[in-house]
Amino acid sequence: MPGFDILLANLLSPIVLAFVLGAVAGFIRSELELPEPVLKLISIYLLFSIGLTGGRELAQVAFAEVAPLLGLALVLTVAIPGITFLLLRRAAGFDVQNAAAVAAHYGSVSSVTFFAAIAFARAMDRPAEGSLTAVVALMEWGVIVALVLARISMGRANGTMSLGQLAADTLRGRGILLLSGGMVIGALSTDAQWQQISPVYEGLFRGVLMIFLLEMGMTAARQARDFARVGRFLTAFAILSPIAWGVVGVVAGHAIGLSQGGAFVLGAICASASYIDAPAACRAALPEASPGIYLTASLGVTFPFNLVLGLPLYWQVGAWLYG
Repeated sequence: MPGFDILLANLLSPIVLAFVLGAVAGFIRSELELPEPVLKLISIYLLFSIGLTGGRELAQVAFAEVAPLLGLALVLTVAIPGITFLLLRRAAGFDVQNAAAVAAHYGSVSSVTFFAAIAFARAMDRPAEGSLTAVVALMEWGVIVALVLARISMGRANGTMSLGQLAADTLRGRGILLLSGGMVIGALSTDAQWQQISPVYEGLFRGVLMIFLLEMGMTAARQARDFARVGRFLTAFAILSPIAWGVVGVVAGHAIGLSQGGAFVLGAICASASYIDAPAACRAALPEASPGIYLTASLGVTFPFNLVLGLPLYWQVGAWLYG
C-alpha cells in the first residue's frame, strides 16, 4: 500500500477518528466527560489484555529467540533517556530538573500509543510478536534512568524519595504489574482456558480502545492550549525526536529479525512518550520541573503526532525495509 494510502487509511480509521472527536470536544469545551473511575477501569483492561495476549504468544517462543530483543530493549532503555537528557542540557540549555523530567517521559513508554500500534499492525494483517509486551514492561524503567542522571548531575539526592523507593514504586506501578502479571497468566493458560476468556480480552479490545482515545483526545486538546509555554525548540523536539527514535526502532527490529509488524510496533514504542506513569514519578523526585513543559510536549505534541502521522510513517519505513 503506498505511503499516502496508509496515511489516509489511518486518518479515517475508527481509532484515530475517536481521538479526533475527543480533541474537537476538548477545543469547543464540550460537556462530554468520562468519569475518572471509568478511565482507570479502561486503562486496567487495556494493559491486562495486552499482557494476557502477549503471554500467550511468548509461551510458544524459546528464550533464545527473544534474547536479542530483550538485549536491544535494555540498550534502548538507557540510550533514549540518556541521549534526550544530554541533548536538552547541552543543545537547549535546560536546567537539570526539566531536562531529566522530559527525558523521563520520552525514555518511558506511552501505553496508549502501544495499543494503537498493535491495532494498526493487526489491521494491516501484520500482527506483532507477543514478546514486545515484555519490551514495554522493561522500557518503563527509562524513568529511573533519567532520574539517576538528574541525581548524578546535581551531585546529591534531591527530594525525600530515594532511588530505591522510586524503583520500588515503578515496579509496583500499574503498567509493569498488569503487563508482567498478565503475561504470566496468559503463558500459564491452556488453550481451553484461553478460549473461555478470549472474547473479552481480544474481541472487545479495539472498541474499548476507542473509548479511551476519545478521552485522550479531550486531554490532548487541553494541553495543546499550552503550546506557547514549551517554545519552538521543544515543540520541534517533540516531533523530531519520535521520528528519529521511531526509525531507529524499526531499523533495529529489522536487524534482529522481527516481523514487519513487530519492527513497526518496536518503532512506535521507541517513538512514544509517557504521560500517565512518568508524571507521578517526576512530581515526587523533580518537584521544581514544570508540568507545563514535560506534559505539554509528551501529551500535547508527541502523542497526537504519533497517533495521526507517526504510525503511518513508521509503517512506511518498515515497508521499505521489508520490501
